[in-house]
Amino acid sequence: MLGVRRAGEGVEDAKRQAECIRNVRGFADTPGRRRGYGLGKKPTDEGKEAKVEGPVEASFERDYEAPNFKPSWKRPQINRLLVQDFVIFAHVDLAMVERLLDREPMLINAVMDWGGGDWESGLGGASHVGRRDIVEFLLERGARIDVFCAAMMGQLEAVQSFLRLEPRLIDARGPHVFSLHFHAQVGGRAAEKVLDFLQSVKKVELRPNPFVKDEKDDKKG
Repeated sequence: MLGVRRAGEGVEDAKRQAECIRNVRGFADTPGRRRGYGLGKKPTDEGKEAKVEGPVEASFERDYEAPNFKPSWKRPQINRLLVQDFVIFAHVDLAMVERLLDREPMLINAVMDWGGGDWESGLGGASHVGRRDIVEFLLERGARIDVFCAAMMGQLEAVQSFLRLEPRLIDARGPHVFSLHFHAQVGGRAAEKVLDFLQSVKKVELRPNPFVKDEKDDKKG
């Protein structure tokens, strides 16, 4: 249920957010990208590459009657590694997003479970790091916009409409449990009105956001 938080969730949320921030920073770093951070490898203490174990599907057995509908599975699923790479590149690399999407157009709305139901699409990744250029490209190609993307893009009326439809969305969590307020922060000046609106609905402590670009950096560029 939206808006209901279990004991200890705040600590776990903070851990997941910190892990995401470390991963994105490592991959976005140019030398790090050459070493392959975020792509199934990690640096060892000696500076060499060490493979990370791949995702493991949780065990499951039905304790209820199976649904009547039986999937035909006539077509193969999109390769999981391809989905993983697409979502990772959507955080930082527009050229690679274009390349992979041209190769497999159905990646546009593919989602990756990073573990424990932490689902993320390419659009979700681009949104929470404030990559407006990648977001705009993905939307043009048919990505399904959501309230988190709308918040980052500064779409005040859209965010207001979502919250009128379901007020408890103010406590909704996106990929890596990043909040609506977090996404509006990442949007910078373009999303200031959205952030003000969200604060008027529910005031929260706004901590420094690692994905917010420094205005000085913009002027240098």
